Amino acid sequence: MATGEVHSQCAGYTLPVPNVQSLATSLDKSSQIPERYVRPEAEVNPIARTNEIELPVIDLVKLIDPEFSKEEAAKLHLTCQEWSFFQLVNHGVPEELIEGLKANTLEFFNKPLEEKMVYKQDNDGTLQGYGQAFVLSEEQKLDWCDMFYVMTRPVALRNMKFWPTSPSTFRDNIDRYSLELTKVASCLWQYIATNLGVAPEVFTQLFKDRPQRMRFNYYPPCPEADKVIGISPHSDATGFSILLQINDVQGLQIRKDGEWIAVSALPNAFIVNLGDITEVLSNGIYKSIEHRAMINTQHPRISLVAFHGPDNSLMLRPLPEVVGDGKLNYGSVSYQEFMKALFNKKLEGKSVIEKLKL
Repeated sequence: MATGEVHSQCAGYTLPVPNVQSLATSLDKSSQIPERYVRPEAEVNPIARTNEIELPVIDLVKLIDPEFSKEEAAKLHLTCQEWSFFQLVNHGVPEELIEGLKANTLEFFNKPLEEKMVYKQDNDGTLQGYGQAFVLSEEQKLDWCDMFYVMTRPVALRNMKFWPTSPSTFRDNIDRYSLELTKVASCLWQYIATNLGVAPEVFTQLFKDRPQRMRFNYYPPCPEADKVIGISPHSDATGFSILLQINDVQGLQIRKDGEWIAVSALPNAFIVNLGDITEVLSNGIYKSIEHRAMINTQHPRISLVAFHGPDNSLMLRPLPEVVGDGKLNYGSVSYQEFMKALFNKKLEGKSVIEKLKL
């Protein structure tokens, strides 16, 4: 979503709320979940398609191979237009790194609460650390999720007091994974730009310093899983996000054609979804899409999302190369003002970007 400067100016604060993992541990089948977690919309908006679907698959090796690049780039363009979500395979991130990071994440969330709270958020306006986000009032309904969040790039904005020293390899694996994802992101931006008729160097400038942050999500099991929501429906206020499933428990749902659809991930594939920034830059040729996380009755779901956003100085508006002589579909706003609007309200669909539409 943002660089550290944007967060410090716009995020402000999030109210402290109970640790959901500890709460879930205290519940049994006869327990009632606290009222603040009961979400009526979870019951009135059931999954429209009960069978999980596999998202379109983009092969990064084919994308960069001259023999297959044209065909795979065309497939990427169509997928971005019709789905905004896709699975990325053959991405080149070493399997041993992915497996190490998965093990680190599981070990971290399985630590006693007091050990994790060493890294708790301190409401310095960055949201970094262990806790929750987007809690702005005492009456607000809550998500069934704990998070651990760090800024990873630019490196100068890292606050290492939030980077766990245990497991001993966690810091190094986050750093290595961060670097690997910048390579993946740079490659994807090149083909996304070309597909939109924009010179790749334009996107290189828009996303200079390759701002990136990571959110590790822990969605505990819940005996009344059909009454809670892991994370509220929202689109990502970023360029695109890269999600890695830490364990094999599914829960991601996307809203397509007015219906919630459960999606499944291929082993060690990344799930990439386009964000609000890309929607505006492309003048709506590509659109961000609402998604949410639902809960399992018996097993936790754990995921890692890496957000790749634009440079802090961006004036957000459709690119002239995309608009040409056509209709302008979005107004303009500074990236900082856009993020301020986001962080001054709870997660609520695409409400922030909707205000930019002309």
